[in-house]
Formats: sequence, C-alpha cells, structure tokens
Amino acid sequence: MAEISAFDAKTHFSRYLARARAGEEFVITHRGEPVAKLVPLKAKHDPEAAKAAFERMRARAKALPQPFTTDEILDLIAEGRNRR
Repeated sequence: MAEISAFDAKTHFSRYLARARAGEEFVITHRGEPVAKLVPLKAKHDPEAAKAAFERMRARAKALPQPFTTDEILDLIAEGRNRR
C-alpha cells in the first residue's frame, strides 16, 4: 500500500481517486504519520453476480429429493396418530 502526503493527496486528488477506482489503496500521511486511507469502495449490487447465485441455488434445489405431496403428509400424520 503506497503512502502519500496530505499535501500531495490534496494537490493530485483526482489522479489518486482514479487510481483508487482502479483498485489501488493509499495511506495518507501528515508530517510522516499515517492519518487516513484512500481505498476503493466495493460495488453494492452486481446484477450478474446475483443472477449467477440464483442459478446456483436453483441447481442445488433440483438436486434435492422431491418434497412430500399433501397426500403423503396427511398419510404420515394419520400413521403417527395410529401409533398411540
């Protein structure tokens, strides 16, 4: 992580901002002491990543055993009641 002085950060802010947007991180110093970081923000919502996650969930759901039908559930309930 590169260090830059507060003066340099102020003077060339747009240049450092563009580099941060590209993924670089900087520590801003004042009189040689680290005081702040300039880091890129993560995207809050990536539609393609959300779609890919949904497709993975759908594929996993299809691999699971099929759920019980209503009639099967009622039969199991009746069977449980008959055991008492």
